[in-house]
Amino acid sequence: MNCKHSVVRASGLLIPVLLASWLAAGCGSTTKDETSAWSTEKLYAEARQESENGLEGRAAGTVMAQQAQIERAYALYRQGEKAQALSTLERFIKLHPTSPAVDYALYLQGLVNFNDNLGILGNLAKQDLSERDQQASRDSYQSFKQLVDQYPQSRYAEDARVRMNYILNSLAAYEIHVARYYFRRGAYVAAANRAQQTVQEFQQSPSVEEALFILARSYDRLGLEQLRDDATRVLKQNFPDSAYLGADVLFDKKKPWWQLW
Repeated sequence: MNCKHSVVRASGLLIPVLLASWLAAGCGSTTKDETSAWSTEKLYAEARQESENGLEGRAAGTVMAQQAQIERAYALYRQGEKAQALSTLERFIKLHPTSPAVDYALYLQGLVNFNDNLGILGNLAKQDLSERDQQASRDSYQSFKQLVDQYPQSRYAEDARVRMNYILNSLAAYEIHVARYYFRRGAYVAAANRAQQTVQEFQQSPSVEEALFILARSYDRLGLEQLRDDATRVLKQNFPDSAYLGADVLFDKKKPWWQLW
C-alpha cells in the first residue's frame, strides 16, 4: 500500500484525522497492525466512536460538548436514524437537565417522533387499522408537552403547541377509523370501546361528534337501549346540528353512515 497517495473515504466523507493517523502509523511500522484486516466501514465507525468518546472525556459538561451532542442528534434525525437520534437526545436530557439547550432537545425529540405521524390519514385505507401503532405520536406529544410546561417562554413553545393540537386531532381521528373498522365487521363491543375512548381522551377534538354517533349505533346493535339513548342525548346536546341525528342515519341498519360524505 502506498501511504503517500492513498485517500480513504467512507459514506462519501473523508475519514477523520484520527483514522488517518492510524493508517499512517500502520505504514511506518513493522509491528503487526491488528486493524489491517478491518473493512473501511469498520475503521470509520471505530474512529468516529473514539473521537466522540474523546470529546466527552475531555470536555464533558462544557457548552462545546453539549452543542456537539445536539448537533449529532440533529444529523442522525436528518439521516433517518431516528432510534439513534432519540437515544442521543434522551441521554443529553438526562445528563444535562439544566442545560440552556434542553428546550431545543425536547423540541427535537418531539420532531423525531412527529415525523412518523405525518400523512397518518392518507395511508390508513391501505393498512389494517387494528394493527397500527400510534406510540410514536403519543411520545411526540409528551415531548412537546414537557417543553411547553417547563419552558413556556421558549422560542420553540408556540410551534410545539400547534403540533400538539395536530397530534391530538390525528390520534382522535385514528381512534374513529378503528371504531368504524370494528363496527363494519360487526364487532360492536370493540367499536363502542374505541368510540368511548375517543370521547374520554379527546374531548376537544372534532372527532367526538362521530364518536358519540358510533357509540349510539353500537349500543343499538347490542340491544343496550338505555346506553344508546344516553349517547344520543349527549350527541344532541353538544352537536344539535349534527348530520348524524336523523333517525334514518342513527338506526337504519341498511344504509352505512360513512356514505354521508
